[in-house]
Amino acid sequence: MCGITGIFGSLRKEEFEKSIHRMSTSLIHRGPDDNGVWIDEKNGIALGHQRLSVVDLSVAGHQPMMSPCGDFSVVFNGEIYNHLQLREELNNSKGKQSWRGYSDTETLVAAFSQWGIEKTLNRLVGMFAIAVWHLKSKNLYLIRDRFGEKPLYYGWSNNVFLFGSELKALRAYKGFNNLIDRNALSLYMRYMYIPAPYSIFKNVYKLEPGCILKIDKRGMTQSPKKSLIEPFNSKGVSIEKWYSLSCVAKNSQNNLIKDENKALELLEEALIESVKSQLISDVPLGAFLSGGVDSSVVVALMSKISPYPVKTFTIGFEESAFNEAVYAKDVAKHLGTDHHEMYITAHDAYKVIPKLHTLYDEPFADSSQIPTHLVSELARQHVTVALSGDAGDELFGGYNRYLWGERIWNKIRWMSPIMRKNTGTVIKKIPVHIWDRVGHLLPNKYRVASMGNKAYRMANRLKIVNSLDDIYSSLVTEGFNEDGLVYDNGLVLKTRLSTTNVADINDSVHRMMLWDSLTYLPDDILTKVDRAAMGVSLETRIPFLDHRLVELAWRLPLSMKIKNGDSKWPIKQILYKYVSKELIERPKAGFSVPVGQWIKGPLREWANDLLDETRIQREGYFDHKLVRQLWDQHLSGLYDQTPRLWAILMFQAWLNDYKVPKN
Repeated sequence: MCGITGIFGSLRKEEFEKSIHRMSTSLIHRGPDDNGVWIDEKNGIALGHQRLSVVDLSVAGHQPMMSPCGDFSVVFNGEIYNHLQLREELNNSKGKQSWRGYSDTETLVAAFSQWGIEKTLNRLVGMFAIAVWHLKSKNLYLIRDRFGEKPLYYGWSNNVFLFGSELKALRAYKGFNNLIDRNALSLYMRYMYIPAPYSIFKNVYKLEPGCILKIDKRGMTQSPKKSLIEPFNSKGVSIEKWYSLSCVAKNSQNNLIKDENKALELLEEALIESVKSQLISDVPLGAFLSGGVDSSVVVALMSKISPYPVKTFTIGFEESAFNEAVYAKDVAKHLGTDHHEMYITAHDAYKVIPKLHTLYDEPFADSSQIPTHLVSELARQHVTVALSGDAGDELFGGYNRYLWGERIWNKIRWMSPIMRKNTGTVIKKIPVHIWDRVGHLLPNKYRVASMGNKAYRMANRLKIVNSLDDIYSSLVTEGFNEDGLVYDNGLVLKTRLSTTNVADINDSVHRMMLWDSLTYLPDDILTKVDRAAMGVSLETRIPFLDHRLVELAWRLPLSMKIKNGDSKWPIKQILYKYVSKELIERPKAGFSVPVGQWIKGPLREWANDLLDETRIQREGYFDHKLVRQLWDQHLSGLYDQTPRLWAILMFQAWLNDYKVPKN
């Protein structure tokens, strides 16, 4: 795992050297083991690399790396799990190659030489962000993996094209002075993250999953005027899809596996193969374990394959309603892992909060970022690589919204918009703590954690939904940008949550799962894990995102994924071969943290300072009166405004540190 960065522009050699070293050094946390730069002043290109050595720890894995043919200079962040098999193909098709070492980067550049870029990409199994300079054509290529496991930002500043694994690399460029994109800020307040291709800055973007950007000298000086949300060709810049999950989902509808036994057999084989391929490492390796279905099946299969006890890691909370560490401990004991756990308090959270804006570089408000970073810190004390169970929910119907969406719509579709709005008002007249008590008193099968939060969110949704797809769209938003809360430019930016991206999917629940896989998974879940882990130089791997496994999952009918109201049914059937049902079956809580309680209690002084009315008014991004109203409502206990307030607090903390020019 590494950090990559680069500059494409007309600069003097001294400027190139200073800038690329400064940009690369800003990513040292992603790769503390080695670093390197490559500069071609004549053609205006510089590449930088920070290396976290995981496979082939020798100098043979040093980057930037030239291809054997001398046509490609490459910097690469990620892991290619099938690179040894690719070496065999390369040897067989062109005779025995002369290899300096056994790093996957060396395999990658050799493949580019022999097969070209796109044909190589289609052969790769892994996670990656890659920058390739083609010396003959004088084109720069930026490439992101199929599902967005590894990040890649790019943009224009002062007539120079910049890119990097994180925004901090672009910000480290001396001439960087881009302004905040207020319309992107509005998106952030709705989704709690900034959806790709946008970033918090104007003229800076995230390369979307499965895309390849090509740029030549004509395009290096200024951002194209055309929207970057769809593949396009502009003067000197083009973005194309080299992999489309939407197409995979669409085509799978006509190729479903309807035999349950066959489906389970193929799924178990694919999971075992994926886990096995991701255990390759020259450094210590372990896994995150929450005690839920997805992480437990990953650890169970690791234990089946590994000759040694698997090192597992989990975080617990003093607040019992949020604590799942006890379940993880039971699963770890059953599987015989070398288990490590740490219980955190509000004080521990407070120590993390000042780091968050540095870790994420732009406002990011999924509060589970806190325990994710802490469990990464815990793991890094023992291992360099950790496997996780992420993406199981999106692939196998694990989120509660997949169960609730259609049920809710069927119950409320007869109501007029006025009646739905009034019902929402009544729900919010009952205090959050009363709803929480109701959720806790329900029988185990129906018990709902944080029922007050969920009831209030549903009350808000009742006021705006007019279709089943509206229900789903609202269920992926944690907060709503009330009229006038953000002082934006009134432009609603187009995102992947457009219905056109799932229009070819017949089943409404599968549409939502595809939406999540295209947006929430890369922009929230994978972003959260990557930054939290790489902030402590920990590589994370996600077995569920082996593309062969993903494509197989889309061939399973929805009735097999959610069977008789039981989500992730096929994964559970595999898991129950290794772990008893009693250790797993319980209400889904997720990796949530009680920040709503903390900001009213031990973190209140910190929150008060950032939400100060005078400060908000002076900075000019939010309506200070509305912010004050949200804060007063939350403190009173009548309303739980945690999502909105946490989003505002994360923006304020970020703004406070970075001192961005006001626009």
